[in-house]
Amino acid sequence: MNILITGIHGFVGSNLVAGLKSQHTIYGLDIISPQKQGVVKTYNWNELEKLPKVDVIIHLAGKAHDTKNQSKAQTYFDINLGLTTIIYDFFLQSAATKFIFFSSVKAAADLVVGDILTEDVVPTPKGPYGESKIAAENYILGKRPTDPMKFVYILRPCMIHGPGNKGNLNLLYSVVSRGVPWPLGAYNNRRSYTSVDNLCFVIEGLIDKYVNTGVYNIGDDEALSTNELIQVIGECTGKPQHIWKLNRKLMEKVSALGTILHLPLNTERLQKLTENYVVSNKKIKLVLGVDKMPVSAREGLIKTINSFKE
Repeated sequence: MNILITGIHGFVGSNLVAGLKSQHTIYGLDIISPQKQGVVKTYNWNELEKLPKVDVIIHLAGKAHDTKNQSKAQTYFDINLGLTTIIYDFFLQSAATKFIFFSSVKAAADLVVGDILTEDVVPTPKGPYGESKIAAENYILGKRPTDPMKFVYILRPCMIHGPGNKGNLNLLYSVVSRGVPWPLGAYNNRRSYTSVDNLCFVIEGLIDKYVNTGVYNIGDDEALSTNELIQVIGECTGKPQHIWKLNRKLMEKVSALGTILHLPLNTERLQKLTENYVVSNKKIKLVLGVDKMPVSAREGLIKTINSFKE
């Protein structure tokens, strides 16, 4: 098949190219257009009229969540909603039969209420990142294709990681691999992650099979606690990790003081570091006809962490 990937030079785009290039013909669409191994040609966004006929469009391009909160809110909407409207309208008029949009679990919920996040939740995003992603989802859902042979998939992955990723997992690794103690061991929170290998497996399944149009969460089968993640880092580095189980009430007071004094550990960051965020992947596995993802959460994290050492 001929496949167009927007945001092809990013972390996920590069991994998709590596996984798909042997079976498919890949074209790119990005703000920059240098040659990329495995890609026939990458076009700029002002060259839509020059795009070749494609069968599948994978829309990755977007503004990632700025954890430092330094980005203007409108920037998220200009990119995450603006680019989506452009490429989705192009899809509706094109001969392509499948459109895969990368949204985020943050479009559904900033905080998981209950034990697990499913696709049935009424979206309550918080902040411009999640709000811009749900706005893009709503634009797509409000213009469903009239052609029954056009399929649209909205994917909500939780935190994606893998070789080449420079996100929060890399930051945590850089801290604890130096032997810095983890002071929040008293919080046994559990979080879902998405190995980029499992993500590529899902994309290949959506390309190869006729799956019903819909919204699908993406994540590994198992959720891990931050304490377990730090232990995995210790195993990969061969260095003992120090997990301190400091009194939770004390940490709450320290974070409250951090909010007043504008310190790195504040009330908001403490919540993000210690909250539960478990995501269900049952729906996507059901439509793909699989019982489990090919890579376990632990295997995926070990692969990612080992790549940091390199």
